[in-house]
Amino acid sequence: MNNSAPAFAAGYINNDGPKLITERFQFEDSFTLERFLNTGGYDGLRKALERKPSEVHDEVREAILLGRGGAGFPAGVKWGFCPEGVWPRYLVVNGDESEPGTYKDRLLMERDPHQLIEGCLIACYALGLSQCFLYVRGEMALAQERIANALNEAYEAGYVGRNILGQDFSVDIVLHWGAGAYIVGEETALIESLEGNRGMPRLKPPYFPAAIGLYGQPTIVNNVETLSNIPWIIDNGASAYKEMGSETSPGTRLFAISGHVNRPGVYEVEQGVTTFRDLFYGENFCQGIRNGNELKMFIPGGGSAPWFFEEHLDLPLEARPVGEAGSMLGSGAIVVMDETTDAVKACLRVVRFFARESCGKCSPCREGTTWEEKILRRIYEGDGRPSDIELLLDIGDNISPGPYPVAAFSDQNLEAVPFPPRQTTICPLGPSSVAPITSAIRRFRAEFETLITQRDSIPVSAAPIEVEQ
Repeated sequence: MNNSAPAFAAGYINNDGPKLITERFQFEDSFTLERFLNTGGYDGLRKALERKPSEVHDEVREAILLGRGGAGFPAGVKWGFCPEGVWPRYLVVNGDESEPGTYKDRLLMERDPHQLIEGCLIACYALGLSQCFLYVRGEMALAQERIANALNEAYEAGYVGRNILGQDFSVDIVLHWGAGAYIVGEETALIESLEGNRGMPRLKPPYFPAAIGLYGQPTIVNNVETLSNIPWIIDNGASAYKEMGSETSPGTRLFAISGHVNRPGVYEVEQGVTTFRDLFYGENFCQGIRNGNELKMFIPGGGSAPWFFEEHLDLPLEARPVGEAGSMLGSGAIVVMDETTDAVKACLRVVRFFARESCGKCSPCREGTTWEEKILRRIYEGDGRPSDIELLLDIGDNISPGPYPVAAFSDQNLEAVPFPPRQTTICPLGPSSVAPITSAIRRFRAEFETLITQRDSIPVSAAPIEVEQ
């Protein structure tokens, strides 16, 4: 195999800028132990084992490594929620990437599984853990195969198992295949699935599995991309990591761009430095909207995020300003839609996904998401009723309470939708179905009204119905 010429992974777009977790993507054999060791692999683990576990934990906390799974909670702070003196405790890796438009974790698992394994080992060392579970989405067959092979290589070479690298440090890593359910992306639902139960979110409190998680023990749940950053941080230091990105969101992040752009794919970019406009129109990135069309709207953080529009293009790719503007970066999935997009149809597609993925545990989500889909479908098919817009908003208010009266959705009050959303459900799946509805109605109400058949309600006859004898 000739590795002198870069052979970047399918779906990944190389661009100028720092490469913290995608540097090996240029090699065709990036997933092998040989390539990993030849490019500095497991050096971070060696450096970690030369330090005290508390010092490794402090390094991650100092780096302000924000979680990459959606919530954006600092990993080092999350690790600190484990109660002292309670054993055993576990690390669970959330590799069930299910958010619509998201596919960056899949590339990390397929192209650099040893980097993920090294991140898991360092996290286990910092927290005093001896057991790690890698939970991978059921449909990701190649990712499962690559991780399984990488684990076999790591066990054989002494990087996983007993007395790792000759130290008094032992960890077992178990690969677990999921069944392909969106809901297990929620931490407690994933833990339920690992325990052999149906994947459904747990009641809160306790709010953090770090207190009571897998098998009732303290459990840290981290995302694939989050853990993939740790080897670089330990190898190079938190100070070097914080030199990239912004003050509150240092480092780089992967974004999966799909939809109506000329060059969709996964990009590694500096947080807080690159804007949406740079990403969509930059020659180094997506190179503009397809066919020279105008941008209509975009979803900045996966299907559950409220939609953004042209006036949001100059926001930086950073959690705080995006949140203040009324949405989120979420899972790192950006879906771009141009002027030819039917807003009602786009809304229906997203809501249908959440209706079908609802686990059914909470009544507002189980019933409400189904009602939302049915109403949107009849509007789209031309059978809508004049009251359907208000009905959609009313259902949304029952799932995610907020100022959703129709009067709020005017040109003068476009920021009426609360964010983060309030919820009457155990997990955010139900409110996620409300986001596309409120986003579409507040901006494209005329498209809904055009599709709705403006007809009087069919009166109920007061006359008795004659029945033939």
